[in-house]
Amino acid sequence: MRALVFHPTIPRYLATRILGRLARRAYWSALSPLSLREVPEPRLPGPEWIKVRTRLGGICGSDLHLLRLDTSPYASAFTSFPFVPGHENVGTVAEVGTAVREVEPGQRVVVEPTLPCAAREIRPCRFCSRGDYHLCERTREGTLAPGLLIGACRDTGGSWGEFFVAHRSQVFPLPDSVSDENALLIEPMASALHPLLRYPPQDDHTVLVIGGGIIGQLVVASLRAMQSRARVILLAKYPFQAEVSKRLGADHTVSVGRGDRHYEAVAELTDGRLVRPMLGRRVLVGGGADWVAECTGTEQALDDALRLARPGGTVVPLGLPAVPRIVDWTPLWLKELRVLGSYTYAWELWDGQRRRTLEIVLEWMATGQVDLGFLVTHTFPLEQFPQAFRVAMAKAETAAFKVAFSFGPG
Repeated sequence: MRALVFHPTIPRYLATRILGRLARRAYWSALSPLSLREVPEPRLPGPEWIKVRTRLGGICGSDLHLLRLDTSPYASAFTSFPFVPGHENVGTVAEVGTAVREVEPGQRVVVEPTLPCAAREIRPCRFCSRGDYHLCERTREGTLAPGLLIGACRDTGGSWGEFFVAHRSQVFPLPDSVSDENALLIEPMASALHPLLRYPPQDDHTVLVIGGGIIGQLVVASLRAMQSRARVILLAKYPFQAEVSKRLGADHTVSVGRGDRHYEAVAELTDGRLVRPMLGRRVLVGGGADWVAECTGTEQALDDALRLARPGGTVVPLGLPAVPRIVDWTPLWLKELRVLGSYTYAWELWDGQRRRTLEIVLEWMATGQVDLGFLVTHTFPLEQFPQAFRVAMAKAETAAFKVAFSFGPG
């Protein structure tokens, strides 16, 4: 089968880091860790497994950080190389193990990509036992090679290939009412929804969303799907992002440019004032947001999140972080902020019931409460991966939200 394979040998890693500073195309050149190859189809690891033929494989912001090699090596301890990237997915069941009854070949499905104890077919760890499988302690154990997700494990494949495999516990059948484009956004919307369910802002709160890309938009959409009446301010880099956020329910949008001029609008909207320290960016006093979602993963955005939160406020980093070098942690101490990490999804309490995050989003889409397929703005065949990455990394010119690889209906 055809697949993009990521194999970061030290020479390729160093060459790409150096050349990438000169030209973006170095990140997918012949010298980079990523290459298009013919590889064997992944085999079913056991009778409770399912092989999926990919229909759409999304390009996530974390995938772009992977290509740029600008993330911390921390997670590499929970990864097995080489692997086929791609955790956002829609597919068709191609083969089922002998113990699988939930789905059958030909059905459309979306797959939750996390690989906790259930997928590894081992006794649940303390976190998986209570439903917090996103915190699984055993992602290096069991029947699979190490990997936090499908798309970062050498045994499963990923959605940047024609086929991948998933455990029965990961697979959600799709009703006809949910388009492929909407289905592709179930996983990223679940990531945006998870912290809102765990640490919900109050209706009288101001929520600041930093970043107008896909995750920022899905935070806004999730808040409104939850019927939250919180006031939402979104910081957008590009006008097309601001327009869509208003469509999804943001109350105010603020344009972000160089420096800290966007602080002025946030100060005005939150009844604060700006004062200037001896050096550096201005400081917000007497205002700020109650709940801040940082959705870009850049160090500058994290610095903004800490500075623009009110004293005692909550900051949730949602974007996969680059290695921070310029973040000033003084506001964390001075304002006694709560900085709460958020990673993927789990069992949640919603509407009086315990349900999985992806299940909640799927129901919203199936009933028509949420329709976000328009955010899948560009699709490319796998062979055009350089063009796909160029579009995904050049939002100012392309107005891209979600870019995906298309493999056809299968």
